[in-house]
Amino acid sequence: MTTARTGAGIRVEDLRIVLTGRGGGTDVVDDIDLVLEPGEVVGLVGESGSGKTTVGTSLLGYTRAGAMIESGKVLLEDRDVLALPWQQVRKIRGEEIAYVPQDPAAALNPSIRIGKQIVELMELRGLGTSESRLADARAGLEEVGLPSDDEFLRRYSHQLSGGQVQRVALAMAFMPKPKVLVLDEPTTGLDVTTQGMVLRTMAELCRSHGVAALYVTHDLAVVANIADRVAVMYAGQIAELGPRERIFAEPSHPYTRALLDSIPHLSQARALSGIPGRTPAPGARPGGCRFHDRCSVAEARCAESVPELRTIAPDHEVRCLRAGEIGSWDISRGTVPDADPSKAREVILEIGDLEVFYGAKRVVHGVSFDVGRAETVALVGESGSGKTTISRCVGGLHREWTGRIAFEGQELGKGSRKRSVDERKRVQYIFQNPYLSLNPRLTIEQIVKRPMELFGIASGKEATERVVDLLEQVALGPAVLRYQASRLSGGERQRVAIARALAAEPDLLVCDEITSALDVSVQGSIVSLLEELRLQRGISMLFVTHNLALVRSIAARVQILNEGRVVESGSVVEVMDRPREDYTKRLLSNSPRID
Repeated sequence: MTTARTGAGIRVEDLRIVLTGRGGGTDVVDDIDLVLEPGEVVGLVGESGSGKTTVGTSLLGYTRAGAMIESGKVLLEDRDVLALPWQQVRKIRGEEIAYVPQDPAAALNPSIRIGKQIVELMELRGLGTSESRLADARAGLEEVGLPSDDEFLRRYSHQLSGGQVQRVALAMAFMPKPKVLVLDEPTTGLDVTTQGMVLRTMAELCRSHGVAALYVTHDLAVVANIADRVAVMYAGQIAELGPRERIFAEPSHPYTRALLDSIPHLSQARALSGIPGRTPAPGARPGGCRFHDRCSVAEARCAESVPELRTIAPDHEVRCLRAGEIGSWDISRGTVPDADPSKAREVILEIGDLEVFYGAKRVVHGVSFDVGRAETVALVGESGSGKTTISRCVGGLHREWTGRIAFEGQELGKGSRKRSVDERKRVQYIFQNPYLSLNPRLTIEQIVKRPMELFGIASGKEATERVVDLLEQVALGPAVLRYQASRLSGGERQRVAIARALAAEPDLLVCDEITSALDVSVQGSIVSLLEELRLQRGISMLFVTHNLALVRSIAARVQILNEGRVVESGSVVEVMDRPREDYTKRLLSNSPRID
């Protein structure tokens, strides 16, 4: 059981959520004990499938379709939310317990102006008077650092940036002055400047209003910067719980350590790697310790005995039989030398004076840089800086540009249809969203085989053998050949997308934010795979990202973009250790870090 804590926030006791229907009675999460105190931010972290969001939404008395809360309590002051009539639970939701989803745009009505939505929220909740609500809406927007003038209030959600939409959602969540706030991956996909702004706003509001917050995320670097305490979840249970400083300085569970080992650092390059295996689904979890089949320090007893969550230090609990026996942990382990900026380079891709247009609007201004053979060059900047636009021009996905894009000295056409078959084959694009980039009707074998058939590389049995080999290279194996993409996790789909690109035997991979929405462990395994391909096959990469810490570990050189212009460029060591431009310094200062 969780160490007793004082406070009048919210308390979860012995929560168990199970599947209904065909898998009825199977645990989704169980043995969950958690306390959130007023003004406190608790980070809930873990891989996809660990049960984080399930626990978060249970605070509102809600479960997704196909699951139900079988037992336990969610105590808001002296009331058990789970035992209340549904009419009272509906009133509590939004008023006393607020929720901010991962995609705030889905929570805003796209057909209603922002100002009217906020006023309607106050009317629904009985807040203020008809005369005061508009002024209150303006004050709420100002509190989250947004404009409050009539022009902004008249905008629709699609006319706002991602960070502005997220802050509107925060403003609306805080309007009723809730006691508890559940934030479900609210900064996933945001650039570091916007993310930092949203995180600071959220933390300040929680502490100034005395709101108890549960911050659900897979990004441990973010949690290291905003949380007071951290709960690490694995396979439906809390594996470790304690103060932020202790969790990051002295992690005691092997799973926590494995997650931390997967995180890139801003201050030094690391040899990133993932955690072997995958998080077991409900109904397929092993006996004994649920992590033992992936654990590097497991013993025979770990497969036989079910560990309890036990206290090993004040306010620090761990669910591990070997806690205290596995030695100390060093945050700097896994560091490797930075890429050598003086190494000789053979240029394979040249971009000269690139100007890109959308209609009459110019969005990229005179960008020039190059990429060497077997070299990774990162494009970094805030949302709207032109990173993806440049990468799409290189990949042949955008035609409205002037300037020069040359591959091995030969200028590439504007758009894929104006390029030769060989040029299309040798430059391959990997999209950000693995859920949208794979055909849901085809099997994995068909998806990966398609480029081989299209470019005349292989067909029939030979192509199938090559598909198996590629799937093994991306750590999937032949077991998924007959699967459709819907049966795979996000990280597995991204590996399929990489295998599909490799099937064309390319010389250049254009990687567009391919790790932005992935768990740190999956990100680590994908980065490790890409580095292996670079070294063994000599593949070059143009790597688009907003994650500067990841850039430190994967790239040799970096181009910093702002409003369609390169404002700083050079070796990763030079730019990140000795930045010259204020814009670069701001990006670095806003990047979450644990080192």
